[in-house]
Amino acid sequence: LTGVLDDCLCDIESIDDFNTFKIFPKIQKLQERDYFRYYKVNLKRPCPFWADDGHCSIKDCHVEPCPESKIPVGIKAGSSNKYSKVANHSKELEDCEQANKLGAVNSTLSNQSKEAFIDWARYDDSQDHFCELDDERSPDAQYVDLLLNPERYTGYKGPSAWRVWNSIYEENCFKPRSVYRPLNPLAPSRGGDDGESFYTWLEGLCLEKRVFYKLISGLHASINLHLCANYLLEETWGKPRWGPNVKEFTRRFDPLETKGEGPRRLKNLYFLYLIELRALSKVAPYFERAVVDLYTGNGHEDAESKALLLDIFRDTKSFHMHFDEKSMFAGDKKGAKSLKEEFRLHFKNISRIMDCVGCDKCRLWGKLQTQGLGTALKILFSEKEIQNLPENSPSKGFQLTRQEIVALVNAFGRLSTSIRELQNFKVLLQQTR
Repeated sequence: LTGVLDDCLCDIESIDDFNTFKIFPKIQKLQERDYFRYYKVNLKRPCPFWADDGHCSIKDCHVEPCPESKIPVGIKAGSSNKYSKVANHSKELEDCEQANKLGAVNSTLSNQSKEAFIDWARYDDSQDHFCELDDERSPDAQYVDLLLNPERYTGYKGPSAWRVWNSIYEENCFKPRSVYRPLNPLAPSRGGDDGESFYTWLEGLCLEKRVFYKLISGLHASINLHLCANYLLEETWGKPRWGPNVKEFTRRFDPLETKGEGPRRLKNLYFLYLIELRALSKVAPYFERAVVDLYTGNGHEDAESKALLLDIFRDTKSFHMHFDEKSMFAGDKKGAKSLKEEFRLHFKNISRIMDCVGCDKCRLWGKLQTQGLGTALKILFSEKEIQNLPENSPSKGFQLTRQEIVALVNAFGRLSTSIRELQNFKVLLQQTR
């Protein structure tokens, strides 16, 4: 892949260099810190759209939550949520033992601001949300250590997995049913149509709807890249060996294997990276305030985490070819407002579809990355509110929960990893030729 991306003035080589030398090493470090490694998620929410296929029984689909007894009391302090103190009699996870400091208090505020946090929790900002958020108070919501449950190939595939993506593309991308997405095994036989009618249709859309499709396609490409890069290569004597699978990568992205579709998908990955990068640069003022503290209870670590996050924000601001979101929803006010609401509801619906994913590990990472993108969109459409934030008190005009912050950073971390893995596959492909 080379050259300039559509719908923005940025070239692929600039993103590769910026990501490799500036962003990737720092975002990797940030994801390992206590505040960002624990994500609270409900993996038991029923699919709202069709009867459940039944859960994937492959062992690699399993997600191991941290036992309640291993989550320090401090993680629950400072939150208005009440937790049932159910004794955990199950065998305690050896893996969680490795996490010496399980941090991550469910709060973005310092001690003196905890009372204000309760007001935050009560404030209903659902009008700003692009995602269906899990109820953290649900007894089914559990903390998951993302480092101990990495996103990788699980073996979950076939009609069940395809139905999820099919529902996302066919029913939520502003697409008429008569226009078929290329290489969709669930679409009726298209005869001589090689998918070009799809792109003719896409080019005829307004910028906003075109962007929406590219974001979803980019997310799909990124997830596929993670699966190719972290593939179960062999399992001998119960010891699995994970690594890059060039054959699988070629099957999903090679121009010949995908009738030219693969490079388009990868370009959409770069486009999505630019959108989330822009959101990070826009949200910096929110975190630069002294009142926002990545609070885990360990003062030294909290200060280091915030310093690293602010360092990443400085890098994002220094990037000179940002996507200009002001070009979106820029028509007459009434039409723009209506289109923005349609955009938000379509994306919210996609976040609900993630509860239909049959593999728990895929569901975990699908929900996290969707919520991360939803948070990025919320930021891009809240620029004025962010600019008007008070310096020394939490604002009701714009707020992020800890879950949204963790999802935003980890989702962008996944995109950064995808682009880094793409460089690795380029080298591996050259070696195999």
